[in-house]
Amino acid sequence: MIVPVDTPQGQARFFVDLADRPISILVLGHGAGGGVGAADLELLARRLPPLGITVARFEQPWRTAGRKVGAPPPRLDEAWIAALGWLQEQEWAQQPLVAGGRSAGARVACRTSSETNAAAILCLAFPLHLPGQPEKSRLTELLTPRQPRLVVQGGKDSFGTAEELRAAIGKVAGITLVELPGVGHSFRIARRRAKEERADSASPSASDDAVGGTKAQSAASGASNRTRIAKSSAVEPTTLHATLVTEVSRFIASTVGITTS
Repeated sequence: MIVPVDTPQGQARFFVDLADRPISILVLGHGAGGGVGAADLELLARRLPPLGITVARFEQPWRTAGRKVGAPPPRLDEAWIAALGWLQEQEWAQQPLVAGGRSAGARVACRTSSETNAAAILCLAFPLHLPGQPEKSRLTELLTPRQPRLVVQGGKDSFGTAEELRAAIGKVAGITLVELPGVGHSFRIARRRAKEERADSASPSASDDAVGGTKAQSAASGASNRTRIAKSSAVEPTTLHATLVTEVSRFIASTVGITTS
């Protein structure tokens, strides 16, 4: 269902996929270069409700209004905080909340973590820096939340590879990093990646959509700061889909105490 919501920045919308017996709700913000139709966001919206997780994709007011250029971070944050406040008052959204999003949406969820009453934060393709500008790091935003964080990052993300993030995070507690080798910022397969990432970099808080391919293997780098690498000899979208759903549902289960299958 599509639910309009008023914010100080104008009307926004939630695209809600309800679980029959919800035990948690995942709210996802979109990136600056794409909307709630991003393939990874749609995948989670389709696959998590049967596991007891309602998914609400939040469309920022600038996008609802049909504008092509995203709002600056303070306005994004203001709209997000207001919308999540409204959401948590709804009878159908009384389950433990996990906040997150892809790229710019992940940044918003991190920056506002102290004001949204979220149990955990999910970051899909966290944009550590703009392409070619590693000196302008946004690591502080990722380190802001006190909640557990799951970061799913492509091994060839031009906004910060999984290896860059691993090095930047070091032994900071509370962050789990899942690497998708050979996958770029959009989580798309190689032949489409370059065009999309050029579009992403056109915005100061750039991000975009999609999904590409992999498998999962665990490797620990500390009791509360873990890294998992999704390995694959070939990029297979169906394998990445399974990896993404498994990792996200497992993370939510561990942080809000639910059981998924």
